[in-house]
Amino acid sequence: MERRIFIKHTGIVAGGLLLNKTPGILGLNDEAGVVRIAVIGCGDRGKGVMGVALKSPDKFKVTAICDVLDFRLAEAQKMNKTSEPWKTYTDHRQLCDDKNVDAVIVAVPLNMHYPIAVDVLKADKHLYLEKTMTYNIEQALNLVKLVKSRPKQVVQIGHQYRYSPLYYRVKEMINKGYLGKISQVDCRWDRNANWRRPVPNPSLERQINWRMYKEYSGGLVAELLSHQIDFINWAFDTHPEEFTATGGIDVFKDGRETYDNVQVMLRYPEQGMIGNFGATCGNSRDGYLFKIKGTKGTVSLLTDQGMFYPEKDVLKGNDVVDGVTGATRIVWNKEGGSPILPEPTKDGTWYALNDFYSKIGSGKLPDSNIYTGARTAVCVALANQALYGKQMAVWKKEYNV
Repeated sequence: MERRIFIKHTGIVAGGLLLNKTPGILGLNDEAGVVRIAVIGCGDRGKGVMGVALKSPDKFKVTAICDVLDFRLAEAQKMNKTSEPWKTYTDHRQLCDDKNVDAVIVAVPLNMHYPIAVDVLKADKHLYLEKTMTYNIEQALNLVKLVKSRPKQVVQIGHQYRYSPLYYRVKEMINKGYLGKISQVDCRWDRNANWRRPVPNPSLERQINWRMYKEYSGGLVAELLSHQIDFINWAFDTHPEEFTATGGIDVFKDGRETYDNVQVMLRYPEQGMIGNFGATCGNSRDGYLFKIKGTKGTVSLLTDQGMFYPEKDVLKGNDVVDGVTGATRIVWNKEGGSPILPEPTKDGTWYALNDFYSKIGSGKLPDSNIYTGARTAVCVALANQALYGKQMAVWKKEYNV
């Protein structure tokens, strides 16, 4: 990673992003430089992203919300602390016609990402589309083509690690060779719970618990492991070539269709690297685990903090890889590691929305964009092909965008 890129993103931490009113860029109608946003999908994630946006009233103003479930619209409306009620819609196409909306945040079931994204783009709105970008490979490739034809619109995909100062630092460490030759990546995202949401009416089961059903969802791979898969794609500027996987409904025999226990193994032949990505709903001991292992050391990450552990033959007294932490002398914890950053980072959504605002002003390509989003969406689809099809899946040259 070029140093100037890292400096740019650590500047985001300090906060001072200004919206440049660049001629020809959509969505700069407010004289104060505030972007008027709407949220399609007012479930937990939609309300979560909206809550972060509401903390930056100098950048974003919510003007409309949309959901097919009335009670979710009522829940979201309670977040409005102004005297002006937000417009509410149950049909996203009507929201897309709203002239008081500059940009749209889409946080709906995965099978609806593509059709709603298409409608938002054709309505000339900027788009923040939650991960995973699309439900299948064909949709990913088609969405890339559509976005290419609409260069004035900003499209950002919700893979937040591409904006975190912690993960930027790890990418820098990899690029500068601090970890040496990296041969393995071990990732987990575990829980000891059934992953269900409460259902007020049995008729709403599939709408609310859509993650459990193949018609709507990519399961644990799409909803959780896609973040880690995307980071490896980004950190190494690559994608896997071979996808093998196994799993099953091993814990909760409750009518679900997507697996509650999965293990995916990805092979990156150009890097000489294996990626192991797993998730279970039957044990929470590891919780979130992300380890990148090289001949000189290991990085162990949480979502907001991380440690660097040098290999024994690299460790000489306390003098290890200069510059890894930015400190003049490494301060070791009892396990022989050093913090990668001195303090935990903010929630990744905060960094991502700040950059979305900035890119609307500049018209530049976001770090998590239509091309990187498509690459990860293809990876998720191929991993699920291997998982549910019980055979290896491979990357094809037509997936390169």
